[in-house]
Order: sequence, then structure tokens, then C-alpha cells
Amino acid sequence: MKAIRHILSACLIFAGAFQISFAETGITDNTIAQGMSVPLSGPASSQGQELKKVISAYFDQVNKNGGINGRKLQLTVMDDAYVPEKTVANTRTLIETNKVFALLGYYGSTAMTEAMDKVFGPAKVPMIGGISGAMSLRQAPASNPNNRYMFSQRASYADEAEAIGTQLATLGLKNIAVFYQNDGFGKAGLEGLSNALKKHKLTPSATGSVERNSEDIGKALEAIAKVNPQAVVMVTLHKPTAAMIKALRKANQSPMIMTLSPVSAEQLTQELGNQARGIGISQVMPYPWNDTVAIVKEYQQFIGKQGPYSYTSMEGFIIAKVAVDALRKAGGKDLSREKLVSALESMNQDFGGYRVAFGPNNRAGSQFVQLTVIGAGGKLIK
Repeated sequence: MKAIRHILSACLIFAGAFQISFAETGITDNTIAQGMSVPLSGPASSQGQELKKVISAYFDQVNKNGGINGRKLQLTVMDDAYVPEKTVANTRTLIETNKVFALLGYYGSTAMTEAMDKVFGPAKVPMIGGISGAMSLRQAPASNPNNRYMFSQRASYADEAEAIGTQLATLGLKNIAVFYQNDGFGKAGLEGLSNALKKHKLTPSATGSVERNSEDIGKALEAIAKVNPQAVVMVTLHKPTAAMIKALRKANQSPMIMTLSPVSAEQLTQELGNQARGIGISQVMPYPWNDTVAIVKEYQQFIGKQGPYSYTSMEGFIIAKVAVDALRKAGGKDLSREKLVSALESMNQDFGGYRVAFGPNNRAGSQFVQLTVIGAGGKLIK
């Protein structure tokens, strides 16, 4: 009888060891490890700080209410300073050293694309949401196997550019120039706008570019000012955008200015003062001040006195909600990365006025675009 007990004990110990050795990385009985790389310093630091703040706060709220099927969410956030090489290195550290289960909330087209193709795609680690509209992140997995692990919750830059191009064409404007950042973000916006204008038998009258993390706009200004444009679409962050607007005004040119969602209205207003008034910005999230929309009302109640409201924190809030919803649907104690991918692929969820829908061959979760204008005092008007 003692011999049988010893054999059974050995079997149980072996079974426990076998089960532990095959447990999913980043998962324990009590925790789920998540990772995030965003610019906490550098030219996009305010956006990165907002994303970190709202996603961390949302996870804290989930944890206070019992977590995900009894597991608490742990979030490790690393600073990449809006430098793609740092994003790639951070992603490798999060996966290989911090042993995270999944990633979320990254910022920047080039950074996310390189991290996907070089690190988290080959490692088969899901990425839930991020701030980029690049088409490279929205390819079907059949075109790029690494895209199987990338789930974008927002409209693409092509969607934004089409809305802007359609608006300008509808107004009868034909002399339209493009000022873009010379990277994945800027080139995606340039391509999207060119395609949108082509539908109206138009092409950009001039283009000019600026390097990432630079405000050297001299050559771009020369090319754009030469055609005296009726409108300039700027696919740039706030500092080069503000520099170009100041330079055009100094050259006695006052074209209509349209920008894409990565530009911050608050920061543009800080840079330009009253000159920011009338600048158009395409948005890919619901208007954060309209509490008649259910998701916005929930967001406002969540932010509370932490405010102020912003599109960046609104997007961080939705990214966190998508991640939590998918994790809950992915399973209980036997949670795995493959089950998380399956849960995301089957998502078709109305979060209260903002729908996110993926599929086995669809990595673009939304096409929601809304045009806004900076009004008096920097207030956004839709």
C-alpha cells in the first residue's frame, strides 16, 4: 500500500511539474502580465503620458472589481521616446525579460510596424490596439503572417485622408498641397490623400516632407509656398505642423489647414495661440465632450476629476476596454495567447456608440472618422 501511495504521489508531482512547464507565458493563477511601449519623453511625450495614465487607471479599476476571471492585470510600461529602434528593443525586453502575455497601446506607425515584423509577430504575442493608422498594420494575415497578432482598434490614415480629401473636393478646392512626416505615418497619410483626391480627378499640387523629430521645414516650405495652395493637408505632429503654419503666415499665405488625428489640438493651440483657430483635424474617436453617446458618458464618469477630457485619453480608454473584453472572452484558468487571438478575431462589439469588429482576415477594427475644427480658445468644434 505504501508503495502505491509513493507511486501516486510521484505521478501527481510529475503532473504538476508538467502542467507548470506548459503554462502560458505571462500567466499565473493570480496575474496576467501586459506590456506597453510609448513615448514618455520626446516630441510625443504628452500623448504617451496620457495613454499610460488612462490605461493604468482602467486596469486598476478592473483589478479592484476582481480582475479578469480572478486574475489581476499587471502592466509594465517602457519609454521609447518616439524612436522606432527603442520601441523594437523595448518590445524584445517586454517579451523576453518581463515575460508579458500580451502587448497593447503602442504609439507610432513606423515603431509599431517594425516591432510587429521584428519582434511580437515572430514571437506570436498579440498586440491589442495602438495609435497608428498605417495600412501596414492592417494587412490580412494571408499577406503578412505577422499581422495575425496585430489588432488595430481605430480607423486608418487612408480613412482619415479620404474624409479630408472628400471634404476639400466638395468645397471646390483644387490646389491642395501635402506636408508630411518622412516615415510610415506621413507616407501612409500622403498615399491615402492622393488616393482620395484621385477619386475626384485631382492630385496634390505640391508635396513637402520633414524628418521625424525635426522642425527643419525649409525645403518643404519652399515647395509648398511656390504653388500658393488653397489648402494644405499636414500629416505631421504638432511641432512641425505649427512651424509650417507660422512660416506660411509669415509668407502672407493663408490656406485652409487640415491635419490628421495624431496632431493634438491642445498642443497646437499652445504653439500657435489664436493662429490655431480654424485648423481642421480628422478624429477617429467619438467627440469626448458629447455625453449623449454612451461610451463618452462612461469615459467622462471614469475620468472624473482626473480630466481634462481629450481624444488621446478617450482612445486609451477604448483600447483598455477592448483588451479587457477580449481577455474575459478568451477563457478562464486555461487562458492562452491563441485563445486571445481567437477572441479578438470573433469580436464584433458595440461599446456604446463605437463599434470594434475584427475577423480572421480583418485587422482593421473601425472606420469611424469625424472632422473637427479648432475654435476660439482652442476648443474643438465638430
